[in-house]
Amino acid sequence: MSVHAGSVKQSTILNDAILPNRGSKAGLLERAFALMFRGLVYPQIWEDPVADMEALAIGPDHHVVTIASGGCNALSYLGADPAKVTAVDLNAAHIALNRLKSVAAQRLDNHADFFRFFGQANHKDNLAVYRERLRPHLDAASRKYWDGRDHFGRRRINGFATGFYRKGVLGNFIGLVHMLARLGGVKPALLMTARTREEQIALFDRHIGPLFRTGLMRFLCSNPMALFGLGIPPAQYRALAGDRHMADVLYERTRKLACDFAIADNYFAQQAFGRAYQSAEPGSVPPYLEAASFAWLGERSQRLDIRQQNFIDFLAGQDAGSLDRYILLDAQDWMTDQQLNRLWGEIGRTARPGARVLFRTAAEETLLPGRVADELLSAWDYDTDLSQALTRRDRSAIYGAMHLYRLR
Repeated sequence: MSVHAGSVKQSTILNDAILPNRGSKAGLLERAFALMFRGLVYPQIWEDPVADMEALAIGPDHHVVTIASGGCNALSYLGADPAKVTAVDLNAAHIALNRLKSVAAQRLDNHADFFRFFGQANHKDNLAVYRERLRPHLDAASRKYWDGRDHFGRRRINGFATGFYRKGVLGNFIGLVHMLARLGGVKPALLMTARTREEQIALFDRHIGPLFRTGLMRFLCSNPMALFGLGIPPAQYRALAGDRHMADVLYERTRKLACDFAIADNYFAQQAFGRAYQSAEPGSVPPYLEAASFAWLGERSQRLDIRQQNFIDFLAGQDAGSLDRYILLDAQDWMTDQQLNRLWGEIGRTARPGARVLFRTAAEETLLPGRVADELLSAWDYDTDLSQALTRRDRSAIYGAMHLYRLR
């Protein structure tokens, strides 16, 4: 397939997924979001895999299917030793990133090299590692992506020599927030000096919280396009804000990120406020990057199937009763009722006895009742207690809630 044909294919499947309101004002916003979403969005996935794995209870005979995003969680789920993990994503950049991680897990000899590449992700030696040890084993499409150049003419692989976690839509957005904070005399990075939860709270209240009360921040938060950098499409913006000012909603969720968990044990907060992982210790990195994980990562990553495909279309191609665990991230926030019903129809058809479905929503309530047909949803039990408990323990903090459904 030519590069042009690949671009056309990606444009088509992205538009089908996130442009349900063509021709309207909402449709124009969705089109702008779709244009931004075609490049690298998430250098790091923003859902907590530790909370996910508690919800999913993955077993050794399970086939897990997840939206790939930045790949951190797909690789981390392999820690439960499932039979297979399929990572599906529409975004070609995310697919290339997942394949680069999978090849590195299989081809690098030690954790130090692997962590330097994907944990620190800012060392010039990574370029030689890519050229000599990873590039020859990549598929042609991924190799072309990493050898290619971004909008500024820089080779994409060079991001791993200059700070990969500062790249992409999310990395750029965090950088912009830090810049605006500094202009307003606010210092988010000071949170990284905290040694106790009490110090975290005090530093947040003094150096970060005031940012959300500034006129500039409130103006920016009132514009859906300003939050595209968080990967929030227009439909999700409306669900997240509800009848409140978006600045107030983001203040509460940022406060949870900054204050509800020890900084040393929350790599999401480290990336948001310190812009880097602080160590390779558990809690400071996604599980797949921990030193102990490297012993199994190479072998198990061979069970990772990475596909550029619509999630529903993937399910439609699977046998009945063949899948065990489904991780939808927040994708349902983007969907029309028609898409939701098609999705849950395919989930119900492909689910094995004991199957579980996990997803997040911008709002606090599950969005399925009243939108998914009763004959589809009645086959599933909603685990209210565990969903609420895991929402409290989800270190990523940005979502309204996690939701777990079990097949009856």
